[in-house]
Amino acid sequence: MIHPTAIIHPKAKLDATASVGPYAVIDEGVELGADCVVGPHVYLTGHTKIGAKNVFHAGCVIGDAPQDLKYKNEPTRVRIGDGNVFREHVTVHRSTKMEGETVIGSNNFLMAHAHVAHNCTVGDNVIMANGALLGGHAVVQNRAFVSGNCLVHQFCRVGTLAMMQGGSAISKDVPPFCVALGVNEICGLNVVGLRRAGFSAEERMELKRLYRLIFRDGRILRDALAEASKEFCSTPSKILLEFLAQAKRGVCADVGRSTSENE
Repeated sequence: MIHPTAIIHPKAKLDATASVGPYAVIDEGVELGADCVVGPHVYLTGHTKIGAKNVFHAGCVIGDAPQDLKYKNEPTRVRIGDGNVFREHVTVHRSTKMEGETVIGSNNFLMAHAHVAHNCTVGDNVIMANGALLGGHAVVQNRAFVSGNCLVHQFCRVGTLAMMQGGSAISKDVPPFCVALGVNEICGLNVVGLRRAGFSAEERMELKRLYRLIFRDGRILRDALAEASKEFCSTPSKILLEFLAQAKRGVCADVGRSTSENE
C-alpha cells in the first residue's frame, strides 16, 4: 500500500492500513491514522498528527513552516481529525510558537488550492471551496461554507453555519447563520443552510427577528445586544448573541447599514 517511489522517514508513524502514492514525502514527525490515503507528490511534514480516513489529493503540503517572520524554526504542530478531504494543492501550515497549534476538525472538505495558515482553527463539516484563504489565527466554526476565492483576514472568525459568497473578503467577524458578500458585509441569514441543519420553523423565525433587531434597526451594536439578550432565549439565538459579544475585530455590517455602526 506504499508506492516504491514514496519517501518515508523511518521514524514517521503510519497506520498499517494507510496508503501512500508515488513520490509522496512523509517526514519524521508525522503520525498518519487508519485508512488514510496520501496521493502522489503529497508532502506531510512538521509535527503533524492526522486521524483516520483522511484523503490527500495530489500536491498537498500539510504541516510546513508558517509564513510568519516571528517563526524561529521550532517544532510546532498541526492536528487533524478524521474523515477530511484535501483536494489538489491544499496547504496547511503549522503553528508559529510551541504553545499553539493549527487545528482542523473532522469531515471537512477543502477544495483545490485552499490555504489554512498558522494557528487557524477549522471546526467540523466545514467546506472551503477552490482558492479560499485563511490568514493566521482565523477561526472557521462548524458547518460554515467559505466559497471560492474568499479571503479571511488574520484573527477573524466565521461563525457556525455562516456562508461567504464567492470572492468575498472579511477583516471583521461573520456572525453565525449569516451570509457574507463583498467586503465586510452581510445580507441576511443562511436560510437554506438552517433548513438543511434541521432548525425548526420557530427557530428560523426567531433568528430572523433577532437579525433585524441587531443589524437592520439602526441601533448601536452594544445597545442592540443588551436588548436582545433579554428577549431572545432559544439555543440558536444564544449562539449568535454569544458570538457577537466575544467579537474583538468588529462585526460585518448588513448591506443596508454603514459599517461604522457595527464597530
